[in-house]
Amino acid sequence: MKVERAVRETERTVWTGRRVLVAQAAVLAGLTVLLLVKEVPGMLREIKIYRMTGGLRTARRHP
Repeated sequence: MKVERAVRETERTVWTGRRVLVAQAAVLAGLTVLLLVKEVPGMLREIKIYRMTGGLRTARRHP
């Protein structure tokens, strides 16, 4: 019985490769979302500046 209990306890604490990959994917996804949320205001500002300067239409007016 003592051996079975020890085996069961160690099986619970062992991290399988799949669990490690899922944990890494979750961390990576969280960091990606955080970076995207942090950079959205700057991206919107750059888009507004691009539109104010004419965007792609300026190539037609200025050779």
